[in-house]
Amino acid sequence: MNELVFLLEEASMREVLKVILPQIVPPEISCVLITHEGKRDLEVSIPRKLRAWQNPGARFVIVRDQDMANCYDLKDHLRTLCTQAGRRDSLIRIACHELEAWFLGDMQAVSRAFELPQLKKLSEKRKFREPDLLGNAAEELQKLVRRYKKVGGARAVAPHLDLAANRSHSFRVFLAGIRRIVDAMTKES
Repeated sequence: MNELVFLLEEASMREVLKVILPQIVPPEISCVLITHEGKRDLEVSIPRKLRAWQNPGARFVIVRDQDMANCYDLKDHLRTLCTQAGRRDSLIRIACHELEAWFLGDMQAVSRAFELPQLKKLSEKRKFREPDLLGNAAEELQKLVRRYKKVGGARAVAPHLDLAANRSHSFRVFLAGIRRIVDAMTKES
């Protein structure tokens, strides 16, 4: 059975993936979303889950926020964990610097989610043109939407995200990686 298993740092990412994965993953590939209680819990879990997973048709995707880490060092560290567990073929994707950068990359979606039409024009502001460069995207989003909370906010914004028009480079790289795996899995079956 073709299966994509996502190991996620936190529940807010799960809320986003629940909405966008059905748009890019065909129904014959099942998606399993496993959340963790932060990055430390995720990193401890990676080797155990990769070794214990019984489905030989499963492919793994590790998704984590960059936070203040060096992206390349972080990816190398996660790659080492996957390799030690015998799953070097796992896809590793880093949200730069936080999931909220993916939301700020689509200000239209944030505007619609929270019914704040004045936010649409912020997408042209220099600060939001490259949201991955923001080291504090969650904080920036909370300044714009005072009632923003991580899980509830992700649940509100995700249905409005335009997958083709997001300014976040890490979001586009994430989508490209998923599409590449899906394409390979489809050809293999």
